[in-house]
Amino acid sequence: MAAGGINRMVDFEDLLPVMADKLGGEGLINELCNGFQLLMDKVKGVITTESLKLNAAVLGLQDLTDDKLASMVKEGDLDGDGALNQMEFCVLMFRLSPQLMEESQLWLRGALNEELNNAGSGIY
Repeated sequence: MAAGGINRMVDFEDLLPVMADKLGGEGLINELCNGFQLLMDKVKGVITTESLKLNAAVLGLQDLTDDKLASMVKEGDLDGDGALNQMEFCVLMFRLSPQLMEESQLWLRGALNEELNNAGSGIY
């Protein structure tokens, strides 16, 4: 409960860009890796629906149904193995943050434009 008895839940999407600003790119990736370590099945080395369920309270997700948790894993499961490896987890976290995705696209466009300009002028 927050001050005044108001229960306030802060969305993940609101915090990831703030973390990126404060920690920088490398620091953010380190924190995402720490989050992965916290949620993963220690034996299998991946996040499974079961490991997410066991650690859901850490994320404030203890009230989510098994189906919702399974959907979260399925959404990020790029290779179809039913679990999230570290790369899939990090990609999912970026996909869930529209602001970071937009900033990443702007950065990529800028880098590509610079590369094209350099290529056109003979600068490498």
